[in-house]
Amino acid sequence: MALIKWASFDAIGDGRGQLVALEGNKNIPFDIKRVYYMTGMKPGAPRGFHAHRRLQQVAVCVAGRCRFILDDGFGREDAWLDSPAKGLLIGNMVWREMHDFSQDCVLMVLASEYYDEADYIRDYEQFLEVAKHG
Repeated sequence: MALIKWASFDAIGDGRGQLVALEGNKNIPFDIKRVYYMTGMKPGAPRGFHAHRRLQQVAVCVAGRCRFILDDGFGREDAWLDSPAKGLLIGNMVWREMHDFSQDCVLMVLASEYYDEADYIRDYEQFLEVAKHG
């Protein structure tokens, strides 16, 4: 099963610029309950290193680029996120790491649930145990 799944977004524009609309249950496959974005990441300082038990996300680089590593406990895949017109779909029970941020990177994440610390798995060995044995 492929871990890297993309969502494509229509960029509507003219000589003045472009507009990309993100809509829950349309081009985002869930109700959007939380949106956050990250800026000012250091190129050599990776982020993430966690999974979520229930939460689903769509990550979009609205500026710049970064590299994601996704891991379901059975395999790992990596992909560059480098366009505001595409999003990386990240399902529940997928370990995620973000690396190689460009200096101008703005990474926006749309989430299916509100913030809940109990939904996080922050230890990789615990994640593997849960992923492989439920």
